[in-house]
Amino acid sequence: MLTQTRSQDISSSAHDRVYRRLRTRIMHGEIGPGEALTLRGIGREYEVSMTPAREAVRRLVAEGALFLSNSGRVSTPELTSERIEELAALRALIEVELASRALPRAHMALIERLQTINGNVAKAVENRDAVSYIRRNLEFHRTLYLRAQAPAMLAMAETVWLQLGPTMRALYGKLRKTEPPHYHRLIIAALRAGDEPGLRLAVRSDVTQGLKLLAR
Repeated sequence: MLTQTRSQDISSSAHDRVYRRLRTRIMHGEIGPGEALTLRGIGREYEVSMTPAREAVRRLVAEGALFLSNSGRVSTPELTSERIEELAALRALIEVELASRALPRAHMALIERLQTINGNVAKAVENRDAVSYIRRNLEFHRTLYLRAQAPAMLAMAETVWLQLGPTMRALYGKLRKTEPPHYHRLIIAALRAGDEPGLRLAVRSDVTQGLKLLAR
């Protein structure tokens, strides 16, 4: 009985490890839209058996991060224009509210931290590093939203980021960005000034403007 329990714990731990690592890769755009994944390939990459690989995929399919076809093919989703518009609208609703709730707790140390992260965003843009850009951009937003002290709302935002990860990679290539997001500077300025309307507008613009290009 103890051996069986220990085996189950190891399997659960392996599946959670694969789930978290694969989830991060998808969210950061390391896997492009429409790319196929196999349980065998996942197992080989993360050095696990088929069972934890299957469980990790099942969870990611449930979150909308992966798509499972009727034939059993697993891939990252290729989002329609309508779906992109829907997710952009969700980002605007959720993240504007998170930023607004964070504003009263936006002390100087937070603002300085956001400036540092934005400097790293600029470096990623300069280096033409799409994955680093997406990672640093999400770090900027997550750092701000953590101050909202609204974990359920933040979890919803992260689920949207997860579904958009591969699409954001495609967007980066389409934009051919040469400078960091203009709206990040406006967000920081609004935080400094305690300007809630300005903050809400800057966040809304930041999370929707780029996605509009993909939805055309």
